Amino acid sequence: MTRHVVVVGGGISGLTAAYRLRNQPGVQVTLLEGSGELGGKLRLGQVAGISVDIGAEAMLNRRPEAVALTHDVGLGAEVVHPDTTSANLWNRNSMVPMPRTLMGVPGDVRALDGVLSPKGLARALLEQVTPPSVAKSDMSIGHLVEERFGREVTDRLVEPLLGGVYAGHARQLSAQACVPQVFDLVKKRRSLTTAAAEVLAAAPNDVPVFAGIRGGMGRLPMALAQGSAATIRTRAMVRDLARRPDGGWNLVVGSAHDAEIVQADAVVLATPANASARLLSDVAPRAALDLARIEHASMAIITMVFRSEDFPKVIGSGFLVPPVDGHVIKAATYSFNKWRWVRDAGAGLLVMRVSIGRHREESTLQRGDEELVALAVRELGEAIGLQAQPVDSHVQRWGGGLPQYAVGHLARVESIYREVAELPGLAICGAAYEGLGIPACIASADRAVAAVLPVVTMGP
Repeated sequence: MTRHVVVVGGGISGLTAAYRLRNQPGVQVTLLEGSGELGGKLRLGQVAGISVDIGAEAMLNRRPEAVALTHDVGLGAEVVHPDTTSANLWNRNSMVPMPRTLMGVPGDVRALDGVLSPKGLARALLEQVTPPSVAKSDMSIGHLVEERFGREVTDRLVEPLLGGVYAGHARQLSAQACVPQVFDLVKKRRSLTTAAAEVLAAAPNDVPVFAGIRGGMGRLPMALAQGSAATIRTRAMVRDLARRPDGGWNLVVGSAHDAEIVQADAVVLATPANASARLLSDVAPRAALDLARIEHASMAIITMVFRSEDFPKVIGSGFLVPPVDGHVIKAATYSFNKWRWVRDAGAGLLVMRVSIGRHREESTLQRGDEELVALAVRELGEAIGLQAQPVDSHVQRWGGGLPQYAVGHLARVESIYREVAELPGLAICGAAYEGLGIPACIASADRAVAAVLPVVTMGP
């Protein structure tokens, strides 16, 4: 007896789920993606004739899921590591090296000289004699660090680091969900400085933190789609999900005027939190309400190509920007310095990118593409002395693309998981739950597949 699994969502999570199900005997898989493209935030684009990532450009190398999957789909020989990961901080209108920290927590406060003001540095040095923090179920990472080190460490180190990952605000993001390693240290040690120093000293220096794929991370979803045995349909928006009396599922696909019913024995929802909330509203109302409460940030990646002779000399992989300084760009990446394959593809042209946009600051993104590019060029002029215009540019907007892990996020996720688990043949996965990065999304998909397998592999 053939059993039908429908995966809703064609981002990295949904494509991974479909790929993992490919060898299950007697299982037919259909993947439904509402947009016209697969890959979600992993996407390639052409800028000045050069194919580059216009979404996520790297994966964590020290977490195994993404690199292992890349090898599994036949791209192992294409895995590369950055030529440089040294970054800078555009701090108080000066470019300074980014000190080595544990997500903003310094192992040596003296290394922050030049980043903090004298007053801020003096306050941070008091951390080692500050009374231990009271253990809590959760708190914001910004307030946690501010309590220990003072306001400036949060404003000038934690904010730019987390802004680059979550496009959020450190004083609203959950320490337990976003930086669990730091959160655990608070409960175990009197001094965060001492604890961070031990963790940083133990980090393996011979294992690169990040990895990429020659030709772009956007190749991974294409390889997953090609390697799966799934029937893949794009522009197939799922409008409703209902439980059948026999325990199976009906999905309403398409417009209200041209709706189609797709039947499934099991369903994996690999959709953003708001879409999952809508689909679960009837079958798992408490989970739907929790999902609807997860807010999202919008951001844009502006990729620009310059003639090499027009670009100022820079070092490192790019720079981060503390939002307290009032600039619009939050980070810049010198792709030509970071990835050898990007530099080789340029042939005299240099590719770089900047990111713009934070949670609840969408007004910046309401400007047109040309205005955003002009704004980025102007601020690059202030930061690194750039005086040239790009020969080509591309603005990729990710509206509502980054879920915000607010304080209490993991408790909310656990509640969502519990209710969904009461419905055999239904599972959820994606960036809204236990991590935004590519490895975390893959792990989330693996968990979802494991949850539906008992339904689709049981005997007739």
